Amino acid sequence: MIRVLLVDDHPVVRAGVRGMLAGEPDVTVAGEAEDGESACRLVAELRPDVVLMDLVLPGLDGAAATARIRAENPATQVVVLTTYDDDADLQRAVAAGAIGYLLKDSPRALLLQSIRCAARGESVLTPAIAARLLTGARRRDARRVELTPREVEVLRGAAAGLANKEIARRLAIGEASVKTHLLHAFGKLEVRDRTAAVLRAMELGLLPKP
Repeated sequence: MIRVLLVDDHPVVRAGVRGMLAGEPDVTVAGEAEDGESACRLVAELRPDVVLMDLVLPGLDGAAATARIRAENPATQVVVLTTYDDDADLQRAVAAGAIGYLLKDSPRALLLQSIRCAARGESVLTPAIAARLLTGARRRDARRVELTPREVEVLRGAAAGLANKEIARRLAIGEASVKTHLLHAFGKLEVRDRTAAVLRAMELGLLPKP
């Protein structure tokens, strides 16, 4: 049985989705939440297989709630179910860890298919949504990323597996400076850690590939 948590601040929407899922032998609604904080708490309590998540919620919004749920409960998949199809919303939701993105006017059959796919860990994006994600990725790749020579040197040290203290010693700079250069590089490369920064820099040709 696939256990689903409904997250939407409008009771009539939750009731409508619950009705759409009623009668399915392999899908059941385990609970409902009206905001992001409640959703995170209920996921921890109920351990649903799939969360149907609205993006616009009071307090903690849907993307932030998705990120927290995926970090704290990786076995639970999140499918965004929203009225918004803005590219920025789409990018935020996927970046937060949502495995699927559906609009609220999607047919019942697609909603059920998406829930079942998500429960199996399979991505559920319509062709139109997938195409927009690909276009957005291409646009980001096309943007020129410029690192300073010092940032490249610091990343080269990171790529060699050196700790910040070792990089500082090799470049004859302070350890605090190494951290600053890394943070600046993270921002330019749009990543959160040194491993991702090194891989991204290699992909862009800023560092040689091993």
